[in-house]
Amino acid sequence: QVQLVESGGGLVQPGGSLILSCVASGSINMINTMGWYRQAPGKQRELVAGITRGGDTNYVDSVKGRFTITRDNAKNMVYLQMNSLKPEDTANYYCNANLRRRWYDSFNDYWGQGTQVTVSS
Repeated sequence: QVQLVESGGGLVQPGGSLILSCVASGSINMINTMGWYRQAPGKQRELVAGITRGGDTNYVDSVKGRFTITRDNAKNMVYLQMNSLKPEDTANYYCNANLRRRWYDSFNDYWGQGTQVTVSS
């Protein structure tokens, strides 16, 4: 069994910062890419930031220069540093990991339960 657990969400004023963390635990052989997605009410889930095992990153245009994704392969963790937050960043943020449970398995996507980020004065 594999679990992804996010933490670090909350209420913050515009211009503020938050750090999201996600840990993957359970029967895991290897994690390929990890990422953060978000979904606001009435909108589709979108990729916010992704990072490969080797550290290559990609971001949605709206967060470039404000958000930074990092990961710790030894701890199976991924982080999202969010600076200069805007009200439009308000959403439920989900952690994603593309991983395999055993060396002979295929890679599959796993998701966390989500953590709410609200940017409001």
